[in-house]
Amino acid sequence: MTNRYAFVGGEQGPWQVTEVRPIFGEGLVPASRVNVVNEALVEAPVGSAWVLQSFVSNIRYSKRDELTMLRAVQPSLNRLEAVCAVLIPIKKSAQWWDLAQDERRAIFEDQSHHTAVGLEYLPEVARRLHHCRDLGEPFDFLTWFEFAPEHVNAFDDLLNRMRDSKEWEYVEREVEVRLARA
Repeated sequence: MTNRYAFVGGEQGPWQVTEVRPIFGEGLVPASRVNVVNEALVEAPVGSAWVLQSFVSNIRYSKRDELTMLRAVQPSLNRLEAVCAVLIPIKKSAQWWDLAQDERRAIFEDQSHHTAVGLEYLPEVARRLHHCRDLGEPFDFLTWFEFAPEHVNAFDDLLNRMRDSKEWEYVEREVEVRLARA
């Protein structure tokens, strides 16, 4: 098992694209399906519209008590009932990256309450953060969410609360890709 992932938008994959919305900046080329591959891809598969490379890593900006709480309620991905998914690629501004880590942490938690807000929606909405910035990708992060259809409104509420936070003032590109397991 590797910590590298590729999200492939194209004609194949278990996830059917139901909507692609650019929130800030440029969107993504339309694709009918998304395949999540647990490896780094050297070249784009035939018929792919885009490939977003990423890796999973340690949870950053979190303190021990926050990690303990997250791990206690965070469900695994690929649950049978979780037939809805949303992929959200995000790129933050140079101003964000010019801040020291403690300054980013203060915005992330002290002002935006990112972890506390996210905890309110667990275990209904499972998530995994993927990092891309260090790979030279067009986005800094890819966030993958999975949930059952009856939790769509909860997910939308979570998303609205995050987008209304101080942290989102630093987002310069964001795309929302809504998916349904085929």
